[in-house]
Amino acid sequence: MSTEANNTEHIIDIQNLRKSFGDNCVLDGFNMYLNKGENVVIMGKSGSGKSVMIKCLIGLEEPDSGTIKIMGKDISKISTDELNELRTEIGFLFQGSALYDSMSVRENLEFPLRRHTKKFGKIKDTTQLVMEALENVGLAHAIDLMPNELSGGMKRRIALARTLILQPSIILYDEPTTVLDPITSKEIILLMMSIQKKYNTSSIIITHDVDCARVISNRMILLVDSINYAEGTFLELSTSKDPKVQAFFK
Repeated sequence: MSTEANNTEHIIDIQNLRKSFGDNCVLDGFNMYLNKGENVVIMGKSGSGKSVMIKCLIGLEEPDSGTIKIMGKDISKISTDELNELRTEIGFLFQGSALYDSMSVRENLEFPLRRHTKKFGKIKDTTQLVMEALENVGLAHAIDLMPNELSGGMKRRIALARTLILQPSIILYDEPTTVLDPITSKEIILLMMSIQKKYNTSSIIITHDVDCARVISNRMILLVDSINYAEGTFLELSTSKDPKVQAFFK
């Protein structure tokens, strides 16, 4: 299902984003928006600028020009404290799960709660929040395990639980199904969909997985030649006659 560009509930709005590294122009006027409760998939070749766009979005890279608004706030015009507070509304599922090897599952999930005390205050007993997050991903029994005792799929689920524990409005997924077997990939995709439905999260999903894009996307953006080259539903793009668009679906 497609979402109209004039929707007034843009939770993210990126306009004319430009970023170069020396002579290498990575983004050259990139535009996109994300509506509340929407899943947008971004596909592009390796090195096409997807990761740079995400880094600009969360304030880890400074764009050369353009504007980025998150929940109505221009991130270039707010203080560091305001930006840090805004980041608590953004969950990030890293490609490699990025769990702390020396911490148990419980401690991995408690870590963001201890870092972001403004959102929840100082919580004496985190067990309820930790258990709720683990139950959301079907791994309540793994609370006292260490990361080296988890399979790849379990690590991805625990990483997602750690993202959910801050109850973000927006989730950024970086290759959520990469290096997973087909069955586990399908389980992760279904889990992402159930979370979006339960919490009405808005998501940007960076993926090369065409099956993932087909199942989860409300709208897709193809990043080609440093710009938002093509945009539409999976059906619209997968049936396009444009050779540059067709290349993504072969």
